[in-house]
Amino acid sequence: MPEGLKLDTPRVEDGAAIWRIARDSRTLDLNSSYSYLLWCRDFAATSVVARDADGAPVGFITGYVRADSPRTLLVWQVAVDEAARGRGLAAAMLDGLTLRVAEETGIDSVETTVTPDNAPSNRLFTSYARRHEAPVEKEVLFGAEVFPETGHEPEVLYRIGPVVFPGAARR
Repeated sequence: MPEGLKLDTPRVEDGAAIWRIARDSRTLDLNSSYSYLLWCRDFAATSVVARDADGAPVGFITGYVRADSPRTLLVWQVAVDEAARGRGLAAAMLDGLTLRVAEETGIDSVETTVTPDNAPSNRLFTSYARRHEAPVEKEVLFGAEVFPETGHEPEVLYRIGPVVFPGAARR
């Protein structure tokens, strides 16, 4: 974990800051501010926020356990404030979140979608699989043609797992 930062569970009052970090990333599909408030309420247990020394959010990951695949954590969005980038925070958040969710729910795999042009996210999830010595499969989940707006890249599904989490309970 980068010095001076700590991982925490998001709270509703973090929703506005998380929305701003997502907006300022200029790479994420920005959801409504309301959706980030709901996310911090309804999916806090499967999400993480990184806080600076003053407790302000400087990064986040939103995720959920898939209803039809209860051993799989779907990572929805990952973002780090520009001032906190380049210190390994995204990887630390992803490792911390997946370990916590594995301990609490017994997940053993991770999924996410990444557009082909998002090099940082492609590196993040590829290196996560390598760090955890887990296989990774990639396939297009949503082709560009299914999006209502023109110019949206396809979303490539990364399936990572099984992942072994030392100390996590097997369910």
